[in-house]
Amino acid sequence: MKPYDAAHFQHERCKPFLHKSGAKGVLLLHGFTGSVAHMRPLGDALADHGYTVMGINLPGHGTTEADMAASNWNQWLAASRNALITLRRQCTAVTVVGLSMGGLLSLILSEEHLPDACVTLSTPLAVQNKLFPFAKVLSPIWPRVSWRPSEDRRQKLNERFDYGYSGFPTRKAVDLNTLLDMARKGLPAITCPVLAVQSRKDETIWPGSANYILDHCASKQKEALFLEDSPHVCTLSAELPEIVDAVDMLLMEI
Repeated sequence: MKPYDAAHFQHERCKPFLHKSGAKGVLLLHGFTGSVAHMRPLGDALADHGYTVMGINLPGHGTTEADMAASNWNQWLAASRNALITLRRQCTAVTVVGLSMGGLLSLILSEEHLPDACVTLSTPLAVQNKLFPFAKVLSPIWPRVSWRPSEDRRQKLNERFDYGYSGFPTRKAVDLNTLLDMARKGLPAITCPVLAVQSRKDETIWPGSANYILDHCASKQKEALFLEDSPHVCTLSAELPEIVDAVDMLLMEI
């Protein structure tokens, strides 16, 4: 599938947002090739529950794949860290909630002891795509990975908010692998409350990811939520209310 041009992401749903409400804040981080639109339904729901919610676009995302090619894991992590610091100035406590790669960023921020709680959604501790470890070698001869949404994805996701790239520069998988390794190695440093959410139907990530996160972090308060029928982008699925309830319960306890 051909790359989208920047006009594809000009919709209001793709723009960063800040819902100012209660004293407790939530930072939402989207995934690899995604955009803040993937997090907006969750953000709107949490704002309705009385939380101040911020959603951002990571550098190189929500514009063009050329922009993504010019960005890197350092920039994604720095943007996440800066957003959390900004939100903390407005809130008494901040929870970071990340989808997929956004979950890796959330774990790394938690390893730095920056948020008061951490929620990972569909977060990989390994990926199912066997080509990812060889991205650096493959990129000169296979510069772009592309895909076409499956019919199952179309049926199970809220397409009104499904704004992401139709592929990615192959070399960017190296950046994703770097974040994955950082997050995995640093898990024992995490002491804040952790909620790990994963769907049993997620075919993108290693099925043992959520349990691995919880087994290896040092948090005393940690819990898993397993969804039954959501694809990888679970924030756009019919099981979103279950995620909202679980995050709300965690937030009430911090």
